[in-house]
Amino acid sequence: MRVVIAEDSVLLREGLTRLLTDRGHEVVAGVGDGDGLVAEVRRLAAAPEGLPDVVVADVRMPPSHTDEGLRACVRLRKEFPRLSVLVLSQYVEEQYATELLAGSGHGVGYLLKDRVADVREFVDAVARVAAGGTALDPEVVAQLLGRSRRQDSLAGLTPREREVLGLMAEGRTNSAIAAQLVVTGGAVEKHISNIFQKLGLAQSDADHRRVLAVLRYLNS
Repeated sequence: MRVVIAEDSVLLREGLTRLLTDRGHEVVAGVGDGDGLVAEVRRLAAAPEGLPDVVVADVRMPPSHTDEGLRACVRLRKEFPRLSVLVLSQYVEEQYATELLAGSGHGVGYLLKDRVADVREFVDAVARVAAGGTALDPEVVAQLLGRSRRQDSLAGLTPREREVLGLMAEGRTNSAIAAQLVVTGGAVEKHISNIFQKLGLAQSDADHRRVLAVLRYLNS
């Protein structure tokens, strides 16, 4: 993977760089603020190699240390819809998180820093997002699910279907969902088929419908 890292802590930025390069990936740029991230991605997009495979960005960066990183990612996703983005944060910023996750069906992730303890799982999450998939922290899903429940836009789904959709939003495979719920793979496939039908997602590429279902759920 070709990766851009946006993190104002030099120590953490260097640590992430070392972690990824040790596993054979290329960190093509490292920046410390949101404006720098936007400028660097634009520069790479204009170069012969093109856009990076994924951006890994902190939410809080200078100058205000609030949500500059996340706003920069939202801005970049609007400019480059095929850009894969994985956000790391100490908290869930619902407004911009929803905007980021709803902006495109292409690779997107939102992980809380204090849960990124397993190196293999983190690298797998980066790779999954780079490949166009999703990687969402369970706490992010829980907060955004609470928002969607308040608005009751998924009222047609059963509690089990909501549970399956929540696990899909975390980026889990059908087999992982089956193991979590202690059901068969066939049962999971049936639930997902029902979800697609109830959300009005027409027959198309299965992976594409899966991402659309997750985005519909998070943006509701």
